[in-house]
Amino acid sequence: MAGATTHRASRTSAKQRGMQHQVARSEARSESASKNGGDRAMQAGARRYPAPPFPKQHLPKPGEEFRLDPPPMYDAPFYKGSEKLRDKVALITGGDSGIGRAVAVLFAREGADIAIAYLDEHRDAEATKDAVESEGRRCLLLSGDITDRTFCIEAADRTLHELGGLNILVNNAAFQLHSESIEDLSDEHFRETLETNLYGYFIMAQAALRHMTYGDVILNSGSVTGFFGSGTLLDYSMTKGGIHAFTRSLASSLVKRGIRVNAIAPGPVWTPLNPADKPARDIAHFGEKTPMKRPAQPEEIAPAYVFLASSHCSSYITGEILPIIGGY
Repeated sequence: MAGATTHRASRTSAKQRGMQHQVARSEARSESASKNGGDRAMQAGARRYPAPPFPKQHLPKPGEEFRLDPPPMYDAPFYKGSEKLRDKVALITGGDSGIGRAVAVLFAREGADIAIAYLDEHRDAEATKDAVESEGRRCLLLSGDITDRTFCIEAADRTLHELGGLNILVNNAAFQLHSESIEDLSDEHFRETLETNLYGYFIMAQAALRHMTYGDVILNSGSVTGFFGSGTLLDYSMTKGGIHAFTRSLASSLVKRGIRVNAIAPGPVWTPLNPADKPARDIAHFGEKTPMKRPAQPEEIAPAYVFLASSHCSSYITGEILPIIGGY
């Protein structure tokens, strides 16, 4: 009996060593494929998207899209509109560039008129206006600071009076600036992040809701950092987690008024936000740590905003956070 037991144990050990050798051979093949280009960025879209390494670059705040190399891809040429937002009016903060610009273009393609709130990136804003108007819709440019309640009220009022309504608010403007340690994070820096990313969203929602009614929509831009945090973006991550909580809370508050509130939480996206934050050497490798090994382009994120803005697509969705984070 003991001999049979020992023999079986020996066979099991030999079987396990065989499995071990098989895995080692498989890993060797994978390593060889990686060295020969097998570990490339994932390309699953209708066209190819840029992947690291990018040119080293650093942009002055607030960050202008026309300075980025390569230019962000926002026009989604393979996306076909189908009147999902026909004759709606959307106010988009931070709509001059990045995700905001891509959202403006797709909203227009779906039949909406667009108001864009931005700081002073006038060249970028004009380019977005041209793109919206090329879709056959109107575009109103509103330059100002979303931390200023007076500006938020004026932006909402002008949207209503000049475009005839306000059905969709997209809170998207953001301030991001890294800090290597909590001790290095100044009061001014901390306050600017919180006032832009939290206070700005809150007061713009208050301003817009004076003109919104049953069936209208608020969308907030969150972030992957609101889920997982970031050691060098303590304040930014805090605000993005706050935006996620604000989304769920506001949705609960407004459901009785028939107004849906949701958030989109992107991972790394090729926009002016990060090159206006991180050192040039880091931008060269931006997005390569995601499983897809590249950042998203704005046009890859914008369809999610269409989905959540359209009552044809998402009428039973409110209080949700939709991650688009490249496979984390």
